[in-house]
Amino acid sequence: MDALLGLDVGTTTTKAVMFDLTGAELARTASPPYRHHSPRPGWVEQDPEEVWQAVVTAVRHVMSQVSKTVTVRALSMAAQSGSLLPANANGEPVHPIITWMDGRTEQLVRQWRDEGVQDQVRPISGWSLYPGLCLPAIAWLCQHDPDTFAAARRYFSVNDFITYRLTGRFATNPSNGGGMQLVDIHSGQWSGELCALAGISPVQLSPILPTGAVIGKILPEVRRATGLSDGAVLVNGGHDQGCTALALGVNAPGKLLLACGTAWVVTGVMASLEMDRAPAVLDWNFHPLAGRYTISQSLGGLGASLEWWLNQAWRGVDGPSSRQVMFAALDAELAQTEPDGRLLFLPLTGGHDDPATTQRGGFVGLQISHSRANMARAILESAAFELRWALDPIRKAGLPIERLWMVGGAAQSPHWPRILADVTGIPIRLPQYDNWPALGTAVLAGVGIGAFEDIEDGLTRFQKPARDVLPDARMQTRYEAMFERYQTENN
Repeated sequence: MDALLGLDVGTTTTKAVMFDLTGAELARTASPPYRHHSPRPGWVEQDPEEVWQAVVTAVRHVMSQVSKTVTVRALSMAAQSGSLLPANANGEPVHPIITWMDGRTEQLVRQWRDEGVQDQVRPISGWSLYPGLCLPAIAWLCQHDPDTFAAARRYFSVNDFITYRLTGRFATNPSNGGGMQLVDIHSGQWSGELCALAGISPVQLSPILPTGAVIGKILPEVRRATGLSDGAVLVNGGHDQGCTALALGVNAPGKLLLACGTAWVVTGVMASLEMDRAPAVLDWNFHPLAGRYTISQSLGGLGASLEWWLNQAWRGVDGPSSRQVMFAALDAELAQTEPDGRLLFLPLTGGHDDPATTQRGGFVGLQISHSRANMARAILESAAFELRWALDPIRKAGLPIERLWMVGGAAQSPHWPRILADVTGIPIRLPQYDNWPALGTAVLAGVGIGAFEDIEDGLTRFQKPARDVLPDARMQTRYEAMFERYQTENN
């Protein structure tokens, strides 16, 4: 039996999911979490060898779950974006991975913003300046770590580091390259101007190949370590958010993806590069589909706010509790609550006028009569208000919003999707599957080797069920006044 393997190399773990050519899942596994290291306050690094071994472990474990008659013809990878790995000319790391969560460049980014550098960077890259991206990280190394900067002859994202280890070839894809903030989004190639700002040359970066292109065969030593089939090839994948959008069918304007983990990110699709049409807070990147672009905005750690309150208010009340037990208790109590216009929660997240700033977090209008479930509901509603605040400028710009696909932990809640639909007035679609990045890359793998005619053919085979949550007009009216007050409290 022929099979395809989708990899999801995330920020904390690597997942591997195997499918047959009809889209049926054959096996899945996840590696142990990678460790994060903070050698100084605000710094967040990872050991590249630990990440690589997580990939090897995940592939080996998923291969061990199927019989010897299964032949993996191709694999593809969805990878976290923004993290940076300096390496020597032979592709060997000379420094730990500087993750997208790292804050060492905050002062440099603030300086660049004050000097107007963002007005130079955004029209070329499509991205605003953020501390966690590769452009300022490389420039920081040049200024503050000259030994590493001198030793580094290549700069990898996590994607092209793993690509090199799998195949021995230097290659990346448009969306992971775009996430390094060093690509000219108009040409799809490395920008000489942005590389000069970082202090490097484009030849120090991996060649950008099309998503869906075959990069090369998996190295023999990797096949021996993982159990992959002889002849298995790596097909170029993409950024994890883009691959998730691809798998869900969020591939045309009017469709939005809301990824709800610790941090929330909303992603839309554009059919052309009309940067002046979209609000300036949105960052542009390449969609896995040729001729499509993603526009996205981080809404901050909205999931983290609920995790914080869950641990404060439910942990250990009736003895030690698992997260599953705590969430079940939370859901049962939330079912007894209604919107309360007196109580609001302001999440600790980016400011609305300037995403680089931090707005205050805490409850507003809290009274002694409010229960822990009332407070939890206020946290859920704050996420919905933040989402609406992000979407309103998109609507005002005339960009269509037809439906919002919601994935991640919050999508499992019986209450949160309903609140989001009622506050935003947008139908929420809840796919009844997980591991979307791996599914998206498995489709790309099949297209790359010619097993499917095109991406639409592959997606048709891999379709999964979904259910919709429609807005309630009565609740929309109640939330309208609360949203106006929420905006006032945040200004």
